[in-house]
Amino acid sequence: MANAGGGSGDPAPARDYAALARLLSAERLGSYLRWSGGDVPAAFALYEWNMAASAAVMHTTGMVEVVVRNAMDRALVEMGDARGWPSWFDRAPLDQRGRIDIHRARDRATRFGSQPEIHGKVVAELSLGFWRYLTASRYLTALWTPALYRAFPAGPADKLQQQREVDRHLKNLLLVRNRAAHHEPIHRRNLTKDLEASIEVASWVAPEAGEWVGDLSTIARVVSSRPNRN
Repeated sequence: MANAGGGSGDPAPARDYAALARLLSAERLGSYLRWSGGDVPAAFALYEWNMAASAAVMHTTGMVEVVVRNAMDRALVEMGDARGWPSWFDRAPLDQRGRIDIHRARDRATRFGSQPEIHGKVVAELSLGFWRYLTASRYLTALWTPALYRAFPAGPADKLQQQREVDRHLKNLLLVRNRAAHHEPIHRRNLTKDLEASIEVASWVAPEAGEWVGDLSTIARVVSSRPNRN
């Protein structure tokens, strides 16, 4: 049976896992019970590990998000300045979805008009999903080629390959981050690859950013503590 202590090395506390199982939905525990062959304490060991893994994913993708969004914002500001735009929020050729995201971020950043708008606060209110959406092929000619490729100077030299690779990494990181944020199972996912993608895309912004993500991420440590079935 797997250690139900979460891999910390300390003796597992005595818990009534059968009682705890009744507090959670069958859907919530289903994948863990299938993994454990119906062994409830072992299922909880994996469930508890999944919580730790989710926290590690949120921590790592949070670092990547800040690095990437600031780099992409700088590239858009530079494009706007070159074209005489007062703000790229108003003039960037976004589709309806993008314009709605900008409008909502501005509302949140100004507390619905009760505070003056500060550019950095609006940027911080835009989700990782927004920034990933800007790397999609639909914006290749409108945003990527004229501006956004500059956010990843250490990435692939070919702009089209760079766009595809950045989009692929951010799409995958957004997927695992959203699963982690909603407490969904990520125990079947290759989190080592997610860590590698996090380091790589941050390194494309700047080598020191990739080193920072790699040094501070706890994903590798969590992966090494994953419970095993006996």
